[in-house]
Parts: sequence; structure tokens; C-alpha cells
Amino acid sequence: MKQLLEFVPIALFFIVYQLDGETLAIGGWSHVVDGIYTATAVLIAATAVQVVVASYLARRLDKRSAWTLLAVAVFGGATLILRDQTFIQWKPTIFNWALALAFTAFHFIGDRNLMERTLGAQLQLPKAVWTRLNVLWIANFAIVGALNLWVAYGFSEATWVSYKLYSAIGFTLLLTVLTAVLVSPHLKHAETSSGDSR
Repeated sequence: MKQLLEFVPIALFFIVYQLDGETLAIGGWSHVVDGIYTATAVLIAATAVQVVVASYLARRLDKRSAWTLLAVAVFGGATLILRDQTFIQWKPTIFNWALALAFTAFHFIGDRNLMERTLGAQLQLPKAVWTRLNVLWIANFAIVGALNLWVAYGFSEATWVSYKLYSAIGFTLLLTVLTAVLVSPHLKHAETSSGDSR
């Protein structure tokens, strides 16, 4: 449910961008869609609503969601104020590279990496698996950040907007599958071990 909610702002960004030049009318309010700028304003508002709804459902504020909202507000705000789409195009790269840096730093700080600190209460995994998971997530964040810049600078703005939507879904699914592949053999082992101890 939480991951589905995270896609809503990106989907709305994509949909509103496609309405460039159209007039949106809600109640007595109307606005002519101004491409990337209207889409960015919708992204900021939708991300804020998504964070509030997700926090309400979880009964706590998710730190990653809060950081996402901050990044969207800062880079989206700069895009709107300066009328320069470069800021919103750089947001995914900076956010992903910051996560890659954090996961890398915590790999060397303390006795548990960031994956183990985050999921260690729910999963019991060997140290080598925690390390592989951490490296997988670092690679994901680094690659996603680099590809975002490649598309932003190598292709049209419209292509980048489409890429933003489809890559968010695609990379999330791929990361989920790869994480499950790494973790699932150890879950079966843990279930067998707990069954043998009865």
C-alpha cells in the first residue's frame, strides 16, 4: 500500500504534464496547464498529501518519505520560482545519490549497515547477506541517479517526464525482486530452524 501511494505523485506529475496547454477547472478555479511548471506544482502538492496519508495510515512519519517531500519541495520550489526545469530534473539524481552515499557511509560506520539497521528487527539474516543487500541498494541508487541525468540531458523534456514515471515503477519492481531473491532462501531456513526447535 505504501509503495503504491509513493507512485501517485509521480503519476499525477506525468498526467498533468501531458495536459500542456489545456485548461484545468475545479469548482470556480481554472488554470491553463503550463507543462513542466504546473506538473511540478502538482508533484509538490501530491507528495505532501501522500506523506500525510502514509503517516496517518502508519501512525508515524516515515523518514524516507519526509526526506522525499523535502527534496521535492526544495527542487520543485526552485523550478517554479526560477522558471528553470533543471532543478526538478536534478532532484531524482541528487536524492538517489544521497541515499547511495548514506548506505555507503553506514556500511563502514558501526557493526551494522543501513539495511540491517532498518530491517534487522524484522529479519534475521547472515552478515554476508546484509552486506550483499546493502551493496545491491547502493548500486541501485547510484545507477538510477546516473540514468536520470543521462535521460534529462540526452533526450527531450517530454521523454524525461515519461522516463521518470516508467523508471520509478520499473526500478522499484526490479529492486524488490532482487531483494526477495537474496532474502528468500534465508527465510525458508529460518522457518525450518524455528519449526525444528518446537
